[in-house]
Amino acid sequence: MPVTRIPLGLPRFDADAIAYAAARLTPRDYQVLEHLLHHRVLTTHQLQRLFFTKPQPTRRRLGILHKLNTITRYRPWSPYGGSHPHHWVLGRAGAELLALRSHTTVKELGYHPDLAMSIAVSSKSGHQIGVNDFFVHLGHLARHNPDASLRAWLSEKQCAKIWGDLTRPDAYGCWSEHGRQIDFFLEHDTGSMTLAKVTSKLAAYADLADATRIITPVLFWLPSHAREANLRSLINTADLPVATAAHTGLGDGPAGPCWLPTTARSDHRRMRLVDLANGWPHLPLGRTPEQPVSAEDDRKFLDRVFSEEGQSR
Repeated sequence: MPVTRIPLGLPRFDADAIAYAAARLTPRDYQVLEHLLHHRVLTTHQLQRLFFTKPQPTRRRLGILHKLNTITRYRPWSPYGGSHPHHWVLGRAGAELLALRSHTTVKELGYHPDLAMSIAVSSKSGHQIGVNDFFVHLGHLARHNPDASLRAWLSEKQCAKIWGDLTRPDAYGCWSEHGRQIDFFLEHDTGSMTLAKVTSKLAAYADLADATRIITPVLFWLPSHAREANLRSLINTADLPVATAAHTGLGDGPAGPCWLPTTARSDHRRMRLVDLANGWPHLPLGRTPEQPVSAEDDRKFLDRVFSEEGQSR
C-alpha cells in the first residue's frame, strides 16, 4: 500500500493524520522516535547500526517515516566536496505520537516544530553527533554480542534534569559485558575548548560525588593521542576516577582496550571499558551505604534507580 505524505504544516493536532501514521508504525519505529527525542539527531548510518542491518532497508524505512512526518532530516554542507549522510530529527507527527503514548503533551516533551532547523544551524551539532556515535558503537556491539548490554544511555538534557544543579555531563552510560558492568559520565572532547577549561569540569564532578556519596568514573573521549597526553598532564586527582582515550572506531571502539586511568603511567596497558570498574581499587565505585552488594540485588538497585530517573524526566 502506498504511503500518503503527511504535510509538514500540520495543524496543532490532526487526529486523522496521526491515526494514519500510528497504524503504520512498528515497535522498532517507536524506538527510533524515542532515540531522536532524547538524543536530538542521528545519522542514517547511526540508525542503521542501532536498529537495522543493511543500508537499503534502512533508507527505505526512514523514507517511509519521513513521508509520514514522524521524522525529518537535513544534510550538512561539505566544504570539501562529497556529501554528508542525512541527519535525522524527530518530526511533528512523531512528537504527537510519543506524547500520546506517554499521556503527555508535545510541549512537555520539549519538542518544537523548528527543532530540525535549530539543530542544523547549531555550532554544537557536530559535538552531539560525536557523543551519539560513542553510544551507537556500544549499542551496535551489544546487538551482536549476547554477553554485552548498553543498560543506560542518558543524554545531556536528561543528565541536566537529574544532576544539573551540580554538573552537566555530555552523557551518562551503564555498560555491561560478560557479567560485569560500569556506569560512567562521558565528556566528549572535540578540541575546540582549552584544556584548562576541560579539566575545570572535574571540580563539579567531585562536588557531585560528595553530595550523592556515589563515585562515578568520568571518561574523557579525545580527538587525538597528543591532546590526550596533554590533558593527562594537567589532571592531578586521586579522589575522583578519571580515564582517557582517543576517538576510535577500530575493533570494539569505545568498549575495547583503549582506556587509561589517569592514575596509571602512560606505558600502562590500556583497558577495556568494562575493566575500568577495577581501575581504581582504592575507590568504592558506584556504591552508597544503602546499595546492596550481591549481583542480583545490584541489578534490582540499578533498575530502581533508572525507573525513578525515568519518572522524573
